[in-house]
Amino acid sequence: MPNQAPPSGEITNPVLDKLSALYEPITHNTDWQIKTYKQVIRDSQQWMDLHFRENGDVLQLIEGRSWLIDQILIKLWSQIEWPAPISMIAVGGYGRGELHPYSDIDLLILSDAEIDQPLQQSISRFIQFLWDIGLEVGHSVRSPQQCIELAQTDITVCTNLIESRVLAGDAQLMEAVLNAVHSDKCWPDSAFFDAKVEEQDQRHEKYNDTEYDLEPNLKSSPGALRDIHIIVWITRFYFPDQSSLSAFVDKELVTWDELNALEQLRQFLWKVRYGLHMLAKRSEDRLLFNHQRDLAEILGYTDDENQLAVEQFMRDYYNTVGHISTLNEMLLQHFEEHIFHTESPGKTTPINPHFNLCNHYIEAASEQLFEQHPRALLELFVLVAEDRSIKGIAAPTIRLLSKSLDRIDDDFRQDGKNGQLFMRLLRAPYSMVTQLQRMQRYGILGRYIPEYGRIIGQMQHDLFHTYTVDAHTLLLMRFLRQFTNPALDAKFPLVNRVIKSIDKVELLFLAALFHDIAKGQGGNHSLLGEQDALEFCDRIQLSKRDGKLVAWLVRQHLTMSMTAQRKDISDPDEIHKFAELVADQNQLDHLFLLTVADINATNSELWNDWRASLMRKLYLETRRALRRGLENPTDRQELIAERQAVAIGLLQEKLSAQQCLDIWSTAGDEYFLRETAHTIATHTEAIANHSDSETPLIIINETTNRAFEGGTQIFIYCRDQDNLFAASASALDSLNLSIQDARIITSGHNTVLNTYIVLDGEGKSLGHDPETHHKIKQRLLRDLADSKQFPEMAKRHTPRQKRHFNTPTQVLLSNDDSEVADQQNNTQYTLMELITADRPGLLALVGQVFVSHGVLLHQAKIATLGERVDDVFFITDTQQRPITDIERLERLADATRSILDEQNGTQSMANPS
Repeated sequence: MPNQAPPSGEITNPVLDKLSALYEPITHNTDWQIKTYKQVIRDSQQWMDLHFRENGDVLQLIEGRSWLIDQILIKLWSQIEWPAPISMIAVGGYGRGELHPYSDIDLLILSDAEIDQPLQQSISRFIQFLWDIGLEVGHSVRSPQQCIELAQTDITVCTNLIESRVLAGDAQLMEAVLNAVHSDKCWPDSAFFDAKVEEQDQRHEKYNDTEYDLEPNLKSSPGALRDIHIIVWITRFYFPDQSSLSAFVDKELVTWDELNALEQLRQFLWKVRYGLHMLAKRSEDRLLFNHQRDLAEILGYTDDENQLAVEQFMRDYYNTVGHISTLNEMLLQHFEEHIFHTESPGKTTPINPHFNLCNHYIEAASEQLFEQHPRALLELFVLVAEDRSIKGIAAPTIRLLSKSLDRIDDDFRQDGKNGQLFMRLLRAPYSMVTQLQRMQRYGILGRYIPEYGRIIGQMQHDLFHTYTVDAHTLLLMRFLRQFTNPALDAKFPLVNRVIKSIDKVELLFLAALFHDIAKGQGGNHSLLGEQDALEFCDRIQLSKRDGKLVAWLVRQHLTMSMTAQRKDISDPDEIHKFAELVADQNQLDHLFLLTVADINATNSELWNDWRASLMRKLYLETRRALRRGLENPTDRQELIAERQAVAIGLLQEKLSAQQCLDIWSTAGDEYFLRETAHTIATHTEAIANHSDSETPLIIINETTNRAFEGGTQIFIYCRDQDNLFAASASALDSLNLSIQDARIITSGHNTVLNTYIVLDGEGKSLGHDPETHHKIKQRLLRDLADSKQFPEMAKRHTPRQKRHFNTPTQVLLSNDDSEVADQQNNTQYTLMELITADRPGLLALVGQVFVSHGVLLHQAKIATLGERVDDVFFITDTQQRPITDIERLERLADATRSILDEQNGTQSMANPS
């Protein structure tokens, strides 16, 4: 049966008692007197607003306003002599009996008869009078068959119908509609459920999947009223005989505590919405800044020594919508199980001794799991983030989580194994940020990191931020995850390349999590946050070096943005100062990524072409300054010691620590700063087994460097000799290999440790093909045996895409002692910087120039960013002295520009002196 309006005059609360008295002038009024109706509506609303301010019982007010409008509509409807069978139906929020001061009054006028002129005139007269007396009515006129047809194709129409109430007229018309709507012909099987969940997902996505917008929408934001409505809609569609959710307590779909909590949460939002309508004097669902303070006062909040009234109010709002989101997730999951899996429950598959998988949801293996194994409170989210097939967390397990929060105590926080689990979560390949959001919603993240708990729901009163501190933080982390997505190359071209160079991306995420963690504490939040970050890193037993990087990023997270926008970054002195601050490429890369993500997460409108160009310029100029000799890692020796220790550990069954140290004695610091511990171990073992000191050692492996993932590494270890670089580059080029990156190092013992990252002619890795590896080794050994006679350059075709980027070649030569001194070997070099367009055989051409001009290469840093090459070479003459003759330097520069631009078909730029 369709829902019926309460009988006229039925009094169920004191508000209705008062409204009944105010309605009295209409009761005995048989004429359509606009003035009388308007006066009753105005007096009633004024009284309700006063009652709200004094009493705040919003449930009775919502029910009372719906009752009042029912009486007015029914009274007017009854005074019309309808020429055909017809009924008046309340739909939408009015159908649910939820009318706030300026809520829409949505009506469906249902008739099985043809809408002829007399019937249309009666309907028009009725609707017009409602507008005349100040009621904003939305209405539609349809036949039962039209309703059914629309309901089959439009989920919104179907939803309106299932929450309808018959106000007046023939109830059988609506009964026929509802019988059809609830049949399998309308929305069969899971179609209605799936459509409403998809609708909710799309709505949440519109608000960036966060409840913590600084100006949220009371109806549509995640965790707001629509998240309660969807529970009501699904209940009424699949269980039309159940009048409320309370019927499902016996079915164990919901507990009394959850049901009572949901009602209290809904009433809080109703209070806010009622007060918002009252303040705005219109239908308004956006909780704008200019209303928040007044609402806080109306709802009884007062300033205290810790927080303003508005901050207390908004924190309560965010707590409310967070709880609603959790209940929404649990109840939807329970309904899905009850509706679709009762007949054929899914197979339960063990994941490990703690967790099982059922219907793609992870569930605790026992109800005592978290009590007996508290670490599983973190393990749960790690498993979900590491397995894409896991859809979510089973509702009973969510309940267990909420009951086990007290297990997260100081001992839990100090447990290093829990810290390892948390860092494993930050490394996880899938849905890492989503799991952090869940951890926050379930109360776990704030318990595990109390410093983070302080910023949950923390307002930000400025013109830039659009989210609370915690929501901004998680959105920043989501941007960092998205930076690896090739689809965003157009918007973040440089960022996409830089993030590939980050070795431990979890440290970047941890810095992001802590970057604003001290907001609201008073004082400089960057400095306070640095201390919080250090303490947490120590608590989870992170290495000192990693902890220092995280803390440094937190301290400096605003510096790059401020430098780019407030300093003259065309001034070399400003670039020099900033380069000295960041100290090394690794810190620059991390800070650049954190800054770009921070700007985008603050407000999407802040990231524009102007800011993008400033950030790109500052990054590239600083990178250039570091490569020219300013790079000086603050933890240089600590990093070297750490990598050596890890390498010794990897080799402990093959070489002693002393054997390793003996081999490394000729390597020099630059080698250990450049290579990973695993690569160092591979090279060391090969060097130890290489008995012929006169023959170069050549090692070919797939690279472990994230920046060149998918490339092949060729390592050459041998005595230094004339033209070695030119011969190596030319040999690789003759094999149709493209050099993507190179690190040329000559140690103090006249030993070279050169590394090349190469791709084949199709831009792919060489793979593990022994025949190809053997061919490369043989060609290199042959050419290096007589490096003075390296082969003639093969003519290589420049791809069309790279020909399009015809960057003119720039050659800059310098003998600035501060830039080109090798402090470790007490050697002076001439620095040559080359900026040009990338193309096949580039390094081989440069090598030819060096040979023809009597130049020896001692070190090089080769790198490509997109179509542009920015290479740095540390060179001397054949006597291993800096090249100081100005004319000779000019000839070298001219020759380099000439051969490169002639080969690429571009025009050189003059060489700056």
